[in-house]
Amino acid sequence: MNSSNVLDQTWLLLVELLTDLNKKGVDVPTSINEELSLLKTSINFYKKDPSHPDMMNELKRINDSINSLQDKLLQMAEEVSTEYYNEWLENLKKVSKGEELYKPKDTRSRFIVGAPPGFTAARVTLKEPIAEERVQDIAEDNNLIIEFEEDNVIALYGQGDNLKQGLKKMGSFFKDY
Repeated sequence: MNSSNVLDQTWLLLVELLTDLNKKGVDVPTSINEELSLLKTSINFYKKDPSHPDMMNELKRINDSINSLQDKLLQMAEEVSTEYYNEWLENLKKVSKGEELYKPKDTRSRFIVGAPPGFTAARVTLKEPIAEERVQDIAEDNNLIIEFEEDNVIALYGQGDNLKQGLKKMGSFFKDY
């Protein structure tokens, strides 16, 4: 497995851990959703041209971000129980060694591929590019992860009801067809 697959697998595992912590009633700060969203954007940026000289710095930044998120989420997992913590730590070790815990979607569709397990996903085309903060605020309020694919195209990931609420609030930004 190449490094970009390890990054994807690690991101998916962190999102799965976040989702499971939420299901267990752990109060996960919404800032973690933002960090995961930024991490996914950075990973996708890196994957476009990993051989570019500037990507070494980007890879270091991605790894630092992964380590930070792992630490935060594992601390929360440890509060649930030692057994729960060890289970997630073991999965992170497997992924870091190149084991594939999540099968990549092998499809080329206009639908979002690779939504985290348990999450619903949506892709939105905005009428015109808007300030990232406006969309990020709505995403945080509704516990969503966002990924800016282009200036006016975003992908949203979250629990079904949260996604519906977030999409309703973003409705005025959508492109008319």
